[in-house]
Amino acid sequence: MTFPVEALDRLTPGELEEFVQGAEKVVQDREAGKVPWLCDIPDCDGQPHPGRQGRHSRAAQRPPATAWDVWMALAGRGWGKTRTGAEWVISKARTPGTRGALIGPTAADTRDILVEGESGILACAPATFRPEYQPSKRRLVYPNGSIQTCYSADEPDRLRGPQHHYGWFDELAAWRYLQQAWDMAQLGMRLGEHPQICITTTPRPLPLVKQLLVDPGCATVRGSTYDNLHNLAPSFQRAVVAKYEGTTLGRQELDAEVLEDLPGALVARHLIDAARVRPEDVPELISIVVGLDPAGTSRGDETGLIVAGWGADKHHYVMADASRRRTPDETARAAYALLEQHGAVKVVVEDNGGKDWIENVLQRVWRDLHGDNAGPAPIQRVNAAQGKKLRAQPVAMLYEQGRVHHVGSLPELEDQLTTWIPEEDPNSPDRIDAMVHAVTHHMRRDRRSAALVSPHRAARERRTPAVHPALAARQAAQRRAS
Repeated sequence: MTFPVEALDRLTPGELEEFVQGAEKVVQDREAGKVPWLCDIPDCDGQPHPGRQGRHSRAAQRPPATAWDVWMALAGRGWGKTRTGAEWVISKARTPGTRGALIGPTAADTRDILVEGESGILACAPATFRPEYQPSKRRLVYPNGSIQTCYSADEPDRLRGPQHHYGWFDELAAWRYLQQAWDMAQLGMRLGEHPQICITTTPRPLPLVKQLLVDPGCATVRGSTYDNLHNLAPSFQRAVVAKYEGTTLGRQELDAEVLEDLPGALVARHLIDAARVRPEDVPELISIVVGLDPAGTSRGDETGLIVAGWGADKHHYVMADASRRRTPDETARAAYALLEQHGAVKVVVEDNGGKDWIENVLQRVWRDLHGDNAGPAPIQRVNAAQGKKLRAQPVAMLYEQGRVHHVGSLPELEDQLTTWIPEEDPNSPDRIDAMVHAVTHHMRRDRRSAALVSPHRAARERRTPAVHPALAARQAAQRRAS
C-alpha cells in the first residue's frame, strides 16, 4: 500500500491521523486474512487464488444478477448461509442513511448468530466499515449513519410500524409464527425505490416456502452441505454429517430438499398444518404437563422436553419444545422452569430399565429449588412395556382426527414427526417420545373423565393458583417481596 509523499504532505494533522487509522485497519484485515467478499470469476469455488488471497464467496453466494424482490438461499447446514446474509446486509448498509431489518427465529438467534456469530455481521464487516453494536437499542449503527435493527420472529407485533429499505430473514422455515411475522415484515419494506429481502434458510415444505419457490419475484439459489464441506470443521462432519447422512431427514438438512409427505411417516405434514393454531386461539385448558424423555432412551443424545395441554374440547395442544442436549441436572431444572412458566401440573418422564437416577435427580433438584419441606416432586414415571411404535400410533391417530394442535410452529418436532418411518427405524426420536408421553397422559385421563371442568378457570374464580402447592407458595412469596 503506497501513496505519493506530496499527497501526504498536503494533509492537515487531523486528516493525516484519520488516514493513519484507516491504513492500520486495512492492515489488520489483511493480517486476519480478510479479503473482499465478491469475486469476478464466474465459477469461483471461494478458495484463495491470485487477487483473492483469502476465503471469499462462491458463485452461488453472490446476489443474483437478475432483478428480484426476494433472494432466497435454500441450503443445507454449513453451506454458508449466515456468511452470505451478513455480507449482503453489510453491502446494503454502504448506502448512507439506509435502514435494514435483521430477523432471526428468536431474539437470542438474531443476536448470537446474525450479529455476534462467527460468520455474523461484526465478524464479517471490514475494520474500515465496522458498525457499532448497541444491544440496549437492538441495533447496529454504521459509520455512514446507516442503521440495522434486530427483531425476533417470535414477536411479530414488534414488526408492526417500523419501515426499512431491506431485510435479512434468517432461518425463515424455523419461525414459530411464520405467516404472521412474514406479513408484518413485508408491510415494513416500504422505504426507497426497491426494497429487497434476503432469506437464508434450511428448507422445510411449509406453505410460504413453497409459495416463494414459484413466485416470479423470488430468486432462489439451492445448495447442499457438501458444497462447503472443505471449510467445515472435522467435528461438524462427525457430529452432523455422519448423523444425518443417508437418512430422510438428511435429505432436508444436508441436501436441502423440500420434502413432501413421506409414505409411512408417523404423521403427514399437511395434518399438522391444517390443525395449527395461534396462542390466542387455544381454548381453556384442563391440564398441562411437561413430557420428558431422558437422553439415552431414544435415538440421539438430546433430551426431549415437550409441553402439552388438554382442552375442554378434548383436543391436545402442543405448546412448546425445549428439547436439546443437557446434563441430568440441567434437564431437571429446565423441566421445572417449563412447569412454572406454563402452569403445568406435573412432569411425565420415561424411566425404563430401572433407571432410578432419573427420579433421584428430579427429586433432588425439586428440593434444591423449593426447600426440603416442599413435598415430593410433581413427577409421574412412565415405564412403558410397549414398543415405541405401538406407543406412538394412538397419538398419530389423534393427528389424523385433527385433535392434536401445534401452537405456532415447532420445526424440529415437526421434522421428526414427518420423517420418522417406524417400519424403517424402530427407535423413535427424542422429541416424539417426550410428546407421546405428554399426550398419552392426557389420553388416559380423557378415558377416565366424566364431566370436564377446567381447574385453571375454577382456580381463578377462587382466586387461588391452579399449580402445584409448592409453586403457589413460591409465587406468593415473590409477590409479597415485590
